[in-house]
Order: sequence, then structure tokens, then C-alpha cells
Amino acid sequence: MYIVIGILAGIIILQFIIMWKYQRQVKDICRQLAFLMKHDSNMLINREFDMGGIGTLSDRLNELLELRRKEKEHYREKEALIADTYINLSHDIRTPLTSLDGYIQLMEECENIEDQKRYLSIVHERIHSLNEMLEELFTFTKLKNESYHLELMPCCMNRILKETVFSYYDDWVRMEIQPDIQITEEQLYIHGNRQGLRRVIQNVIKNGLDHGEKKISIELERNQNQAVLRISNQVAHSEQINIDHVFERFYKADAARSKTSTGLGLSIARELVSRMNGEIEAKIEKEEFIVEMRFLIVTDGMGRQ
Repeated sequence: MYIVIGILAGIIILQFIIMWKYQRQVKDICRQLAFLMKHDSNMLINREFDMGGIGTLSDRLNELLELRRKEKEHYREKEALIADTYINLSHDIRTPLTSLDGYIQLMEECENIEDQKRYLSIVHERIHSLNEMLEELFTFTKLKNESYHLELMPCCMNRILKETVFSYYDDWVRMEIQPDIQITEEQLYIHGNRQGLRRVIQNVIKNGLDHGEKKISIELERNQNQAVLRISNQVAHSEQINIDHVFERFYKADAARSKTSTGLGLSIARELVSRMNGEIEAKIEKEEFIVEMRFLIVTDGMGRQ
């Protein structure tokens, strides 16, 4: 009889100890959570034992804390990216703004009509450069927003390329450039975005005009099940180009020759190509800077491929 009573008493005491430790552990976890809510810390929830679901609860809370930590880090990186973008662009924008002010003052002080026309032409050019910079900033910021959706549909690469290349006709005449253009007769359709494709082609061509010599080649061909667009231009100092960084934002191989460039053009091109499930790469071959894009060929919606 005494043995049974002793066993029961021992069980009661053991249960009391377990309940006491359990309550203490719960209070300790609550205390740790309260601390982590007030402080930016990398600490995780600690526990003394795993009984009664305490271990599972602690593991789930730690997973939640890790997820929250990664989200905060992600937002910090995005904020730093946007801040860095604005800081760099504010420096680039300051140059044309300063020159605008100077040429406007010259126009006000000048009485010669021909000089006034020349100054006005330069002012228009600077305003155009500012518009391009702001448009690149807007596009870059938009593409970095994960909620931004790029609508994709069957697009004819040949037609879009011809339209975009033709829009540069006046620039090439003015710069005395005779581009070498080779576009396959086969209609190549890809799953893309018309405006996005135009922007990619424009950015790559503009990069060539800003940094290259008076020689540019544009080629569109089919390679098995891919549409391959290759845009290349001759460069005088290919050793100055770090091919591993050309698609990074604000990269400029020659800052002295890039005063009207934000350094975002190729970065935007890469983002757009990626969103259209394509591939883009840059390389240098025999003093030529080459940007090559590859997209999977799809049907055009009328049974053709």
C-alpha cells in the first residue's frame, strides 16, 4: 500500500515538475519573442527541452524568424539599389542641366540670330538627353519591381527588328555610318513583348553608337529552334571593356565618352530579355563588341513555325 502511494506521489511530483518546466519554457519563449520584436537581432529561439510540442513550436518560430529576416534583407537591398540608382543618375543629370543653364544664358545675352539658333539646337539636344535618362530610370525601377508583369505574345522578330533599325536611319546618316544588316527571309516568331523587344534592340544599338566606332553589324538568323539576334560594333580600345560587368547597372567602359549615358541601357536589356525567357550575352572577338540574344521560336498563332 505504501509502495503504491509512494509511486503515485512520485508521479504527481514528476508531473508537477514537468508542468513547471513547461510553463517556464513557454514564458521564456514569449520573453525571447518580445525581445526579437523590439530589436533587430539574428538570435533564434532557444529551448531547454522538446517535450509537449515545444520543440516543434520552436522550430516553426525559428523558420518564421528566418523568413522574416530574409524578407527584411531583401527589402534593404532593394532600397539600397533604388537609392544607389538615384544617386548615380543625379550625378549624370547634373551635367546636362548645368550646360542647359549656361546655353540659356548665352541665348539671352547673344544678339546674333545664327548663334541663338545654334544654342537653341544644343538646348534641345540636352533636353532630349535628359528625357532619355529619366525614361531609363523609370524603366529600370519598373523592371526591378517584382509585381511588374510583362505581357508576352507571339511576336515577329523580323518585323520588329526592321522597324527599329529603320528608326535609326537619320542617326546613321548624320554619323556617316553604313550598318551591315542581314535579316533572314524566314519569319521568326518568338513569345515576347513588342515594346520590350524594341527597347532591347534600341538599347543595344545605342550602346554601340555611344561607345563604338563607325561600324555596326546587325544579324538575325535561325539556329535550330532559336531566333538569334547579333548586334556588333567595332571598338577602338577593347581592353577597356570588362566583359563580365557590361550588363551591370551604371557600368561604363569609357566614362569620358558616355556623358549622355546612364549606364543602365544594357542592364535594362538583360532584364527585359530575361522576362521574355531569352538569353543574352556579350563577348569581344577581333576588336568587335558583340551582344547576342537568343529566343525560342514559337508558332505565330496561325499554325506556322
